[in-house]
Amino acid sequence: TVDESELLTVPDGWKEPAFTREDNPKGLLEESSFATLFPKYREAYLKECWPLVQKALGEHYVNATLDLIEGSMTVTTTKKTFDPYAIIRARDLIKLLARSVPFEQAVRILQDDVACDIIKIGSLVRKRDTFIKRRGRLLGPKGSTLKALELLTNCYIMVQGNTVSALGPFSGLKEVRKVVLDTMKNVHPIYNIKTLMIKRELSKDPELRSQSWERFLPKFKRKNLKKRKEPKKKNTKKEYTPFPPPQPESQIDKELASGEYFLKERQKKRKRVEEIKAKQADAIKKRQEERNKAFIPPKEKPVVKTKKGN
Repeated sequence: TVDESELLTVPDGWKEPAFTREDNPKGLLEESSFATLFPKYREAYLKECWPLVQKALGEHYVNATLDLIEGSMTVTTTKKTFDPYAIIRARDLIKLLARSVPFEQAVRILQDDVACDIIKIGSLVRKRDTFIKRRGRLLGPKGSTLKALELLTNCYIMVQGNTVSALGPFSGLKEVRKVVLDTMKNVHPIYNIKTLMIKRELSKDPELRSQSWERFLPKFKRKNLKKRKEPKKKNTKKEYTPFPPPQPESQIDKELASGEYFLKERQKKRKRVEEIKAKQADAIKKRQEERNKAFIPPKEKPVVKTKKGN
C-alpha cells in the first residue's frame, strides 16, 4: 500500500524528459508561421543580433526572417521540425525581442522549464500621470523593487512602455502577474514582496508544505479611507402635499391691509418722503457715531508702584 499524498506530490529535482525525434519521427504535417511587428528603435539591435537568433532557432529546425522594410519578424517551421511546440516558443521569442528584452534573456524561452508572460498595463489606469506614477512605483528607487521581485520569483522582468514582459518558471510568472496588477490597482508592491518573502521561508520547512499558510501571511488593511465630506447646506425635501402652495399677496392686498390703499395720492407722496427722510436721518446718525469713535481716548492701565528694596 502506498500513501496517496506521496502519489500527488512531485519529487524534488524531478524533470520531465526532453522531447526528442524518437517521439515524433515523421515530423509535422503542415507548415506553421507567426509574424510580429517591432518598433523603429529596435531595428539596429535586431539587425545586429539576428544571426544569433537564426542559429538558436536553427537548432530546433525553425526558420526566422527579418523584414526591415516592413518592420516585422517571421518564424516558420520546416520539414525537419519534429517538436510541434517549437514554433510556439519561437513566436514567444520574437515577441520578447520586439518588447525590448535582450537576446541573452529572450533565448531562454526555448528551454522546457521556462515560459513568458506579457502583461498589458496601459489600459488599467485612466489618467496618464497616475499610470506613470504607479509604473515608477513598480520599478522602485534605482530599480530596487523590481530587482527584489526578480530574486523572489526567479523571473526576468522588463518594464517597457505600456507592457511588462516576464520570463521564468510558471510559478514565478503567476506571482509576477499578481504583483503587477495589484500595483496598477494602487496596492504598493512592498506588501506583496513581504508576502513572497514569508512564503519562501515557509516552503523550506517540509512539515508546513501540506498545511495552510493563512495564519502566517500578513493581512494588510487600507488606512487612508476618508469619510465622504458632507455638504454645508443640506437641502431637506419638503413633505409631498397634493395641494398647491398658497398664492402670495399682491401689492394691492398689502396696501389694503395697511390702509394705504384708501389714502389720496398727495398723502401717499407725503408718507413716502417722510420715510425717506427718516432713513437718511438714521444713516447720518450712524456715520457720525463712526467718526466720533476716533476721538474717544483709550483706557489707560493703572500705574503699579513697585516698592524699592532697602
